[in-house]
Amino acid sequence: MLARLTLRSRPDVRSTRKAGGLRAAALGTAVVALLVPALSACGGSGSASTGAATLKWASSYFPGHWDPVVSGSGAQFRELALVYASLTRTDESGKAVPDLAESWEYNEKGDRITFHLRAGLKFSDGEPVDAAAVKAAVERAQKQKNSALFGDLTSIGSVRADGLDATLELTQVDYQIPQLLGERVLQIASPKAAANPAKLDQNPVGAGPFVIDQLIPGTKAVLRKNPDYWDAKNIHIDNVELVSAPDASTVVPGLQTGVYNFADIEPSQADAAAKAGLDVFSQPGFNASNLSLNVNKAPFDDDRVVDAFRYAVNREEFVDKLTFGHGEATDQPFPKGYVAYDAESENAYPYDPAKAKKLLAEAGHRPGELKLDLVVPAEDPQAEIVQSQLAAVGVKVTIKIDKNWATPFFAKDLAFSLYSTTGRDSAVQTLTAHFGPNGPLNLSSPYQPEGFAQAVAKVRQTPLDAPDYTRVLKEATRAGLASKALIFTFSSPNLFAKSTSVSGLPKNPAHIDWTGVTIAGGS
Repeated sequence: MLARLTLRSRPDVRSTRKAGGLRAAALGTAVVALLVPALSACGGSGSASTGAATLKWASSYFPGHWDPVVSGSGAQFRELALVYASLTRTDESGKAVPDLAESWEYNEKGDRITFHLRAGLKFSDGEPVDAAAVKAAVERAQKQKNSALFGDLTSIGSVRADGLDATLELTQVDYQIPQLLGERVLQIASPKAAANPAKLDQNPVGAGPFVIDQLIPGTKAVLRKNPDYWDAKNIHIDNVELVSAPDASTVVPGLQTGVYNFADIEPSQADAAAKAGLDVFSQPGFNASNLSLNVNKAPFDDDRVVDAFRYAVNREEFVDKLTFGHGEATDQPFPKGYVAYDAESENAYPYDPAKAKKLLAEAGHRPGELKLDLVVPAEDPQAEIVQSQLAAVGVKVTIKIDKNWATPFFAKDLAFSLYSTTGRDSAVQTLTAHFGPNGPLNLSSPYQPEGFAQAVAKVRQTPLDAPDYTRVLKEATRAGLASKALIFTFSSPNLFAKSTSVSGLPKNPAHIDWTGVTIAGGS
């Protein structure tokens, strides 16, 4: 039973998981019995009307912020997508397809792209969805002081608005833009509402499939279908009741009793949910966990120590102990079968503790002499596994919990840490976030692997439909994986459970798409 702590202060950082939750006993039926009526009663005046098709979603990633500039690139972007639409969205193959923009084209050189918006659209406050709104969204994401998105938009120099045509002048040739500007990175808010970001944070106004009627910060949101959404005819859900999931042990009983009919669940809950007759499914994703090293600090300024740590990691132990058979070992930030996954780089550093010990000895570290602090934001079973595996090769690790972990991590002040991410729809953005000199997830900034910048530039300069795009992209992945700053360990899927009354969902990588989804018993 793994609790989640979503780190919302910066982009792309996925949850860490509490070790205490892994060991805790499930709550008794008496507690569940008390919890269920309490949750049922909390709807108040915002509850959905009888007979309507109501989605009752228990989320472990309930947004701490509803301003997409602040919160939209972390795991909670799925919840924000109830309210906000984007220029593009991702289909089941992972490709960018039209959303608010019905089409787009590049200039011949590839350093300018024009998005053509759909006619007649409006935000839920009545403001028009036009190129001026796109311009305002991009500029706010680039300039707002607490933006989590500014690092994703460095290819955009300026935006020119002309009616329904938004033209982006780029700082470099970059054919990744349609892939990038989906619901992860540019969920578009009403410019009128966004003029007061603090107010928008508590009263979100978008042009997505639903409109918020009631919001209890951190706890619950009640939404209704947006009749003005461009694809409203394919949205068959009338109301949404989104609640912050309580203790993980109560989610499956809540689904059984009808308090919820949809929930994201931990791998530890999957078997119980299936045995309870619920539909359990895995949504494809880009989730990956890793050890993060700072090569600018000792002892990781010695390549022999870095390689020793690479060989000391037993990825299968993470899978066995943390994913309950639902995850897989990985040594890169992309899942197998994905266009950016590089098979040539697979298992470059197989588990070999004897080799790790030899390298540490060559670096002058006798068994037990090398002592390190592993700084994490909360109790985390990953940290305990790392501690045990490194102890086996003679490295003493002390786990230190710092609730303000994000500050020293993103300031690159730590020598050794852990994190998990949800990736990006643009493979290049995932690569640069991890391996680039200014990557927020590169603890060793400004270090980057040799040849990485050139490999990434080549990908940006290659149209997505070019015959050699896949080859060029894999070469960039290979260049990034030469980084001495990261040791990937395992990937954990996006697991969900739902009542059989809720129909199947499109399998869009990392996204939750409600298009075409029905709920039995609704109107």
